[in-house]
Amino acid sequence: MGTLASVIEQQGFATVAISCIREQAVTTSPPRALHCEFPLGRPLGKPNDVDFQREVLNAVFDLLNEPSGPVLTDYPIEIIDDADSPLSCTIPPADTSDRNPAAAEALGLLPAWRRTNEKYGRTTVGKVITAEQVPDMLDLFTRVAEGEAWQEVGLPGDPTKIAADVKNFYEEASLSLSDSAPSARSAESWFVQHTQAGQAIQKARVNMKESGANFYFWYYLLPMTQHHEPTDL
Repeated sequence: MGTLASVIEQQGFATVAISCIREQAVTTSPPRALHCEFPLGRPLGKPNDVDFQREVLNAVFDLLNEPSGPVLTDYPIEIIDDADSPLSCTIPPADTSDRNPAAAEALGLLPAWRRTNEKYGRTTVGKVITAEQVPDMLDLFTRVAEGEAWQEVGLPGDPTKIAADVKNFYEEASLSLSDSAPSARSAESWFVQHTQAGQAIQKARVNMKESGANFYFWYYLLPMTQHHEPTDL
């Protein structure tokens, strides 16, 4: 968003933008942006509320009065819902072998993932690895979380894409473990905050950042809205 807006401004056109993730707006520095602390997917805040949406649009177009930027203004009203609340999801017993907790957890989830895959006939796992490779990748991410350099543990490709495959594997497995369809990012929040795998990747992300890894690899290892300090489960 910020980069595209800057390019357009260089051609002589004034731009405004609505920011839904403040950290992204700070990083990309669009010329003029209004940050709205609304649920993702609702950039104008309230569905079917024409007056509220018009007020948001008026506020963003008011930024055209700023002659130059970057300008980042916060909309004064926040809207919070349960879209990001972690899914309530019971994880099956972990594999009882001598694997690390994250890999063992993933092994225990394989039957649930297969049920989802059979039911829907499609999967978003597969950018780099298969579902069956997820436990092995969690062995490697655990090593990174414990301090090894990510380039040296044997990851078979871009760690951000492998981490996305792991996240998608967990989210798809959760569909067969939950009584209802997850809302918005609840399955994502469950994965990051309440599973051994999510915590392992979170710790790996922090260690990669602290060790001076390339910004791209540690920053996009998890969705930016899920950047938290890792906790012990």
